[in-house]
Amino acid sequence: MTPLEMLAVFAAGVGAGGINAVVGSGSLITFPTLLAVGLPPIPANVSNNIGLVPGSWTSAYGYRAELKGQLPRLLRLGAGSVAGALLGGGLLLTLPPEAFEFIVPALIALGCVLVVVQPKMNAWLLARRRNHHAHGGPWLWTGVFACGVYGGYFGAAQGVLLLAILGIFLDDDLQRLNGAKNVLSGLVNTTAAVLFIAVAKPDWTAVLLVALGSTVGGYLGARLGRKIPPLLFRVIIVCVGVIAIISLLTD
Repeated sequence: MTPLEMLAVFAAGVGAGGINAVVGSGSLITFPTLLAVGLPPIPANVSNNIGLVPGSWTSAYGYRAELKGQLPRLLRLGAGSVAGALLGGGLLLTLPPEAFEFIVPALIALGCVLVVVQPKMNAWLLARRRNHHAHGGPWLWTGVFACGVYGGYFGAAQGVLLLAILGIFLDDDLQRLNGAKNVLSGLVNTTAAVLFIAVAKPDWTAVLLVALGSTVGGYLGARLGRKIPPLLFRVIIVCVGVIAIISLLTD
């Protein structure tokens, strides 16, 4: 990578870390950037996943006040996240590269749609508050497991999906659920990263740049993200997602 490309990847990592803390779709920034600097799709996805791990945990740390009292919930649901991430990461490594290049544009499109509809989704979740359950039951665990599979395979807008599932099944404040979402996303990313480090071939320069950027962005996003207009986040994410889809389909 040229110095300018390295700067672009680092900046994408900062943006992704901040977006993941608040919205949960940072891969729609970093993954297209890695494609743009010349990485093939699967190495780009593997490197992106590993690089976003530090940002996942700095964003979770930024929500530590909202996480108080949630340890039993996180232990129970975290098992589903880890199991799902192992399955999703395994699918990424065992399915042919052509399958990834075919599936990912659809997943990016789904991520863009979820980012756009998230405000209405949150309003809908608040309207259903009276129907929520104390512990979520097996359906919540199954949903978290499915999100883990999705996150281990690709993961764009994984956080949006997680927040929706948590909001449907749990009777709790949305900011506390967002903190739980950050922890569960961190478990998915970390589990998949360990798998990828063991058996895949990441681009370590890209990993380092995304990791440094996401670490800064994750912490700042958790601290300052609520002060940035959400609409600006969504416009940027959707534009980058559309560019990524075009890039993958015309490559």
